[in-house]
Amino acid sequence: MGSSDPTTDGKLPHGPLTGIKVLDLSRILAGPTCTQMLGDLGASVLKVENPQSGGDDTRQWGPPYVVDAEGQQSDLSAYFMAANRNKRSVEVDISTAEGQQVIRRLAAEADILLENFKPGGLAKYGLDYDSLHAEFPHLVYGSISGYGQTGPNAQKPGYDLMAQGYGGIMSLTGEPDGRPVKVGVGIADVMCGMYACVGILAALRHKEQTGEGQQVDIALVDAQIAWLINEGVATLNTGTAPKRRGNEHPSIVPYGLYETSDGHVILAVGNDAQFGRFLSFLGLDGLARDPRFATNPARLQNRDALADILVPALRQYSTDAVIAAMEARKVPAGPVQTLDQVFASDQVAAREMTIEMTSAAGPVRLLGNPLKFSRTPVTYRHAPPTCGDSTDLLSTATNPFTEESR
Repeated sequence: MGSSDPTTDGKLPHGPLTGIKVLDLSRILAGPTCTQMLGDLGASVLKVENPQSGGDDTRQWGPPYVVDAEGQQSDLSAYFMAANRNKRSVEVDISTAEGQQVIRRLAAEADILLENFKPGGLAKYGLDYDSLHAEFPHLVYGSISGYGQTGPNAQKPGYDLMAQGYGGIMSLTGEPDGRPVKVGVGIADVMCGMYACVGILAALRHKEQTGEGQQVDIALVDAQIAWLINEGVATLNTGTAPKRRGNEHPSIVPYGLYETSDGHVILAVGNDAQFGRFLSFLGLDGLARDPRFATNPARLQNRDALADILVPALRQYSTDAVIAAMEARKVPAGPVQTLDQVFASDQVAAREMTIEMTSAAGPVRLLGNPLKFSRTPVTYRHAPPTCGDSTDLLSTATNPFTEESR
């Protein structure tokens, strides 16, 4: 169960955001990723879902779904569960005056509101930033959208695949002579959610110091452009767009995926000393003195010639043999694991990167949170909710954000 239980080793049995109240009007992946992180850190999160549409779109993005003991399919898809633990779900129709009043009542209590409607989409309900800030100036108001609240593309819809395409990462991903390829998971959404979390926590810090809330404007495309990292900066400074290199590195050789006699191995030879030790394993020590390969800049210039030598040499060895030899020589190397192998590993168990929780539909297994705190550990208090499972809290005298209220 990870760090969900009280401990006796000096850690506190609650997260660092205990007492923070989050009103979550987001759906799909970027917003829910942000609010799940806040919930893992101890915040109380109320997820608002539309009763007319069946809730968050990702509830329908299955199979697989959780099936209860009677064999009935729930609305808990694997996709939904990936980003919605540590939340309680309330059904509110914000298109009605009554629903709008409920949101205002909750916003009055909340520290943070997060939404991912199209820019201006909440204005017609009086729930946009300007309207709520005038009424609740303390509120930290996070807005996630495809292209941001400003700019010529502000009104265009944004999905992860579109952000990966527009923001350039697809142009870098894939084999050199193949088609552009998206990353295998919704990484633009996930990273946007992470940036949103950082921005919201910074705004929360400002609010605690001054009492003043503000809007945090985060765009999928902006976030994706921000993590172009070295390739983005290289393009800005050279004016030349980089080429796709598959699994190879633009600035380090040899660094990539190589065939072995029984599969593949990853090699990340990061400096000249490591290169020499790597060559000693292959019996090719002389290459370390060859001026074409003696330094990393030289290897970059002659990567194809080096590959012509290394590729057939590595095919003579098994994956395990290469990894063992590299570990003995302190050269970074590793396997390419399938997800079932990942989750069966002792490293994953030691780091509590899978957890088990009990949902309304039955037991579920989820990915763990990677943050490890020495004093205020991540907690797993609420399994991913079925749609509207806590709506009854809205009609009681109890503060619905209070953890003890459910």
